[in-house]
Amino acid sequence: MLLKLKNKEYLIVDEFKFKCSIGKKGLKSKKTEGDHCTPIGVFKIGKVYYRPDRVEKPDTSLKIKKITKNMGWCDDAYNKNYNKEIVLDKKNKGEKLFRKDNTYDVLIVIEYNTNKTKPFKGSAIFIHLTKNYGPTKGCIALKKNDLLILLKIINKKSKIKIC
Repeated sequence: MLLKLKNKEYLIVDEFKFKCSIGKKGLKSKKTEGDHCTPIGVFKIGKVYYRPDRVEKPDTSLKIKKITKNMGWCDDAYNKNYNKEIVLDKKNKGEKLFRKDNTYDVLIVIEYNTNKTKPFKGSAIFIHLTKNYGPTKGCIALKKNDLLILLKIINKKSKIKIC
């Protein structure tokens, strides 16, 4: 199953068309860390993370993990754990997954720069939640109900095409 980002405003999966938002500076084939662009390409869909204190466990066939208070995603290109899930502490700093806002109450990892990770190529590229379709830092954002529907229809073999 292929998810396709079309016209920078819609994520299309089979007969479903979900309104979405993308990176503040649009799409880019040569993404770099902190450029606020969404990477162009075809990528595997990774693990789902969710906040059990805010949402029920999503109905999905994808691997799923609960977000805990000290969980993060490494965006430090000099760290050996760059673009991976980490425990936030004095040594490991990164994108906090347990946030005050609802952005990461449910998220799907887009497998961009995750296999043989290259420093400064970009990290923490997710499909996450939005309330107002405002621009992201490089992710794709959907309304909560749309993301929950998406999780029901995609599977481990699904890929996303961003073009």
